[in-house]
Amino acid sequence: MFKDLVMRNRSYRRFYEAEAVSMDTLRDLVDLARHSAAAANLQPLKYFLAGDPEQNARIFPHLAWAGYLKDWKGPGPGERPAAYIIILGDTTIAKDFGCDHGIAAQTILLGAVEKGLGGCMIGSVQRVELRESLKIPEIYKILLVLAIGRPKERVVIDPVGEDGDIRYWRDGEGVHHVPKRALEKIIL
Repeated sequence: MFKDLVMRNRSYRRFYEAEAVSMDTLRDLVDLARHSAAAANLQPLKYFLAGDPEQNARIFPHLAWAGYLKDWKGPGPGERPAAYIIILGDTTIAKDFGCDHGIAAQTILLGAVEKGLGGCMIGSVQRVELRESLKIPEIYKILLVLAIGRPKERVVIDPVGEDGDIRYWRDGEGVHHVPKRALEKIIL
């Protein structure tokens, strides 16, 4: 059922790093995005795929992982993503990418969950440094980075409490809690 797929699609930040994600799998995920909606059907998105430890090590230091977890600098060795998909906007096709990269990212992550994987959509990126590290040409705007791998953490959805606090948190067992507003609170 589609709702089950959506509910399992959480922002995972810890992975079984040693479990490789094949280039074929990454290509299959991008192929899903390729078939998704694009404004005016311009299809301006391009993708940088990384799945080997050396390339991954050049990407990881340029990412911020969990803004609400102030004392956590991201996953440690052994818990980092096994792969990344960097979503780029080709400025020779379009100057504004609207929500195309959000649609593509969600499609890729839903596909990852269906394959027994998980991921995290990362928008907090040191773009200049990442571009230099990977030698990404200037014509491509770095829009999002998707961390991909088999999740090594449990993420649960909680109702937003009376205080209205929506900040995610981890309990003593390492379970990641994500408060979500009630349906009645978001429909006008």
